[in-house]
Amino acid sequence: MSTDSSALPVLTAKDFASDQELRWCPRCGDYSILAQMKKVLPKLGIPKENFVFVSGIGCSSRFPYYMNTYGFHGIHGRAPALATGVKVSRPDLSVWVITGDGDALSIGGNHLMHAIRRNIDLKIILFNNQIYGLTKGQYSPTSPLGSRTKSTPMGSVDNPLTPLCVAIGSEATFVARAVDVDIKGLVNTLERAAAHKGTAFVEVYQDCNVFNPGAFEYATDKKLKEDNLIYLEHGKPLIFGKDGQKGIRLNEMKPEIVELGKGISEDDLLFHDEKAEEPSLAFLLSRMRHPEFPEPVGVFRDVEKPVYDDRVNAQVDAAIQDKGEGDLEALFNSGDTWTVT
Repeated sequence: MSTDSSALPVLTAKDFASDQELRWCPRCGDYSILAQMKKVLPKLGIPKENFVFVSGIGCSSRFPYYMNTYGFHGIHGRAPALATGVKVSRPDLSVWVITGDGDALSIGGNHLMHAIRRNIDLKIILFNNQIYGLTKGQYSPTSPLGSRTKSTPMGSVDNPLTPLCVAIGSEATFVARAVDVDIKGLVNTLERAAAHKGTAFVEVYQDCNVFNPGAFEYATDKKLKEDNLIYLEHGKPLIFGKDGQKGIRLNEMKPEIVELGKGISEDDLLFHDEKAEEPSLAFLLSRMRHPEFPEPVGVFRDVEKPVYDDRVNAQVDAAIQDKGEGDLEALFNSGDTWTVT
């Protein structure tokens, strides 16, 4: 985006707050995500009128109402399709998709997958609370096996999806995970996503304190999270734990937890490489799940590949140069036509 940021008015978080009443449940994790988004956007040097937020259906999908930007509240699961049309037709805009685990991974799974594999320059933020909140507590595609909900009173027998596995399997060029109450980590992740050219997919662990409270307590409780999370840093070994004495190494192709200082040094550990063209390492990390392993948070993958909207518009420009500007009326009246009198 070739905007001269020096000529723009100085924006603040308040400039991105709409006049709409926030209508999420008290203590919902959505509040934090909204607050951090409003902190990040003024830093990007983009005019406020060049932001567009597109959502589907669900608690998270009320997001466009609460942003003082352009936006669409679309239909269930179709936000990536709507956002694709916006970005291809207006490549100068910064287009963000706000979705949830139910909206994106059930009815919207097909649209999500194809937006990612095309590498459209979209920022897709998936709020994962492992439940259908808006419709009052049914299990979702990310609900753990055995979850007892209003629609699975005897426990879910569905194998849950891992959103990052779906994204990486669809060849996403930027993949990250953040936690709603980790302010510093969430802000940094959103900034990284905004700077990426291509599809940036961010999963945010988000607490639904009404229908699925405490689902991510292991990742938010100050006494627990150091032993349950690994903070990814490019080029650094995978180390975790309160005293920083635990790590992850590969045993053949399987990760295993080891302790440092018992014949094992940092050099023996798995080192993170977010720039690797081959996505196997990122996929392996996305498969590490609590409680068997500490879960990675941060940027899993950040690589450069051709961007769909650039390629489409290059074809349009080439066609115009070759054949001239189109004539829509002439097109409508070409071939077989009928006159109704």
